[in-house]
Amino acid sequence: MAESGGTSEDLPPPMTDEQIEHVAVGAPPKRLNGPVVLSEYDPDWPAIFADEQARISSVLGDKALMIEHVGSTSVPGLAAKPIIDILLVVDRTPDEKSYVPELESVGYVLRVREPTWHEHRLFKGPDADVNLHVFSRGDAEIERMLVFRDWLRTHGEDRDLYLRTKRDLASKTWKYTQNYADAKSAVVNSVLKKARSAR
Repeated sequence: MAESGGTSEDLPPPMTDEQIEHVAVGAPPKRLNGPVVLSEYDPDWPAIFADEQARISSVLGDKALMIEHVGSTSVPGLAAKPIIDILLVVDRTPDEKSYVPELESVGYVLRVREPTWHEHRLFKGPDADVNLHVFSRGDAEIERMLVFRDWLRTHGEDRDLYLRTKRDLASKTWKYTQNYADAKSAVVNSVLKKARSAR
């Protein structure tokens, strides 16, 4: 479930309803059945991330190899769903016993398990509206998320292009939020190609 989209080699085709439902852990995924609501950039978002970063670090310690604010809320000036996306890197995501109990002890809930897509795990936060994305050390998705974020932070033209795309797609009706995320892939791909070619 790649909320920001990605390159053709990083991402599978758009997820079907059955796939979205299959990777859910616990309760079935919440249906949107409507448009996506975007909020204007909130300068409090980095502080919310910092609080969650401290919470995660307090229980994982050295097991947290990286904790980064990613997604649209990490880009100043970019409207977004008011959900803080956090990237957590651990040694191996399939080794859930090494990090899941600690995260659960501070209120995080495992909601998505994707063995066939980067062994991605997604947790919901205990207080703030947070999506905690967990990947294994060295996974290609880590670089993709950081390159995309850093490029949008420093290239206003592409940030504006992405914002126009988000606003246009958000106004449509979607069964699941993941369908909206998948629909952004084409523009994300083009931005990532530009960012990588400039490196």
